[in-house]
Amino acid sequence: MTDSGTDSSGTDGGGTDGGRGPHFVQSLERGLAVIRTFSAETPELTLTEVAKATGLSRAAARRFLLTLADLGYVRSDGRLFRLTPRVLDLGYPYLSGLSLAEVAAPHLEQLVATVRESSSAAVLDGEDIVYVSRVPTRRIMTVSISIGTRFPAYATSLGRVLLAGLPPAEREAFLERAALARLTPRTITSREDLAAELETVRAQGWSIVDQELELGLISVAAPVHDEQGRVVAAINVSTHASRATPESIRQDLVPVLLDTAAGIEADLHKNSRS
Repeated sequence: MTDSGTDSSGTDGGGTDGGRGPHFVQSLERGLAVIRTFSAETPELTLTEVAKATGLSRAAARRFLLTLADLGYVRSDGRLFRLTPRVLDLGYPYLSGLSLAEVAAPHLEQLVATVRESSSAAVLDGEDIVYVSRVPTRRIMTVSISIGTRFPAYATSLGRVLLAGLPPAEREAFLERAALARLTPRTITSREDLAAELETVRAQGWSIVDQELELGLISVAAPVHDEQGRVVAAINVSTHASRATPESIRQDLVPVLLDTAAGIEADLHKNSRS
């Protein structure tokens, strides 16, 4: 990818390429791609690494990084670049306007106090889930989870509940485009098998995923509906496979998880009417 100049309309020559409208600002897309290059696994990157990850030339990547540094979103020691806390400002307006996180928090805290396992709430964003609320008890994953953490929806209980709640056409579109990588030996990677699993989840109203995202991690999730019955979020309980089995989770965790989801829904509905 080369760094083209910006035309007089400010579209960076985006045009309608790839189905994008004439309004599309390619330089904004590239700047956001630079920000998304950083993660919990790669909090510090060199210019060369950023350029390689984004497909930008080194010169273009340098301009974007230095611009982000001027704006306070990136800092550098001269060789390594990393994000600053200011990037949180980009997501705060969305999260602060999302009543779900505030409404869910006390319910999740009560759930965690009851079952003594970690619990989270997430929403669907494209092919990923994004965590919007979390109450941890102990570290059970190699990757730490915080607000804004993303995981592939197809391999998580939260994601399967959210995918199962999509309208049939949207669910089918997801199945056609999603890259189903084998994250563990247990991960479902067949589109037909995943479609069948999503139909089961839709019918029963909850999902158990046993070590498909990470070995040792087992979780169960339930949907949260709005007043129109649409699935707008999901909540889960996650634990280590040494402490639970799918059978014990069905018996011990599913009922209390469904009760918690119902409580969150009731409060969300009251908020929407107030």
